[in-house]
Amino acid sequence: MSTTTVQKSATADQAPAPAAPGGTRRRGERSLLGTLASHGILTVASLIALFPIAWLVFLSLGPDKDDYLHPGRIWSKMTFDNYSFVLQETNFFDWLKSSLVVSLGTTVIGVLIAATTGYAVSRMRFPGYKKFMWVLLVTQMFPVAVLMVPMYQILSELQLIDTYIGLILVYCSTAVPYCAWLMKGYFDTIPFEIDEAGRVDGLSPFGTFLRLILPLARPGLAVAAFYSFITAFGEVAFATTFLLDDEKYTFAVGLQSFVSEHDAQRNLMAATAVLIAIPVSAFFYLVQKNLVTGLTAGGTKG
Repeated sequence: MSTTTVQKSATADQAPAPAAPGGTRRRGERSLLGTLASHGILTVASLIALFPIAWLVFLSLGPDKDDYLHPGRIWSKMTFDNYSFVLQETNFFDWLKSSLVVSLGTTVIGVLIAATTGYAVSRMRFPGYKKFMWVLLVTQMFPVAVLMVPMYQILSELQLIDTYIGLILVYCSTAVPYCAWLMKGYFDTIPFEIDEAGRVDGLSPFGTFLRLILPLARPGLAVAAFYSFITAFGEVAFATTFLLDDEKYTFAVGLQSFVSEHDAQRNLMAATAVLIAIPVSAFFYLVQKNLVTGLTAGGTKG
């Protein structure tokens, strides 16, 4: 009798849950109409985002500088001559070298300063630490035109005009404040007990930061690195002002060589813009795994 009761109880536990009534959906289950609507919205948004890129690639295949006025004519005369001209007849590879040197230099120096600043404000309580972060934020309020003259005077006195390091320092002044806020918010999500465990094991504050905290902050570092890289790679105003030698031009300045007072070679500009997107896309591919995690986690506390 007892055995039969146990078997019936086990059979009852393994029985599947009763199906929901015909017109009722379980929690979290989406209707067919809702699924189609969400997919439709995402498809339209994707097309809107991809259209400018596809249009730029399409215009870069037109052989004439005025083909953008009559894009329908490009279909019958598509060519890659614009790419050949940019790669062979311009200083494209000098622009590439300069852009990579400036962008990677800004990324390394900017992320290093921002990470140490964010960690110090997140973990240490010194007089004025809150005001210090607000001062960093206020520096972003000044327009480029206001900062141009004092920065030029400072770099001129330091003999850093027309040098990579001078431009890198200028870009760091833009990238570091935002990245410091980002890293501070991310470090706030890391338990303080990890720092205490490092101190117990005999690590110095810098050793704790380097060996324990930085590996956990990899997503936040990826976001800060990507922002710093993009900031330096696509900036125009500072690069135009502080770089004088055409062999040191970055891509942003080099593109201006296709524009004169009375003419603009838009087909060559389009081809150059497509080629410029390749290193940025490669850098994005390297850090994409950590971008979403870093953006969401860095905004949870602040």
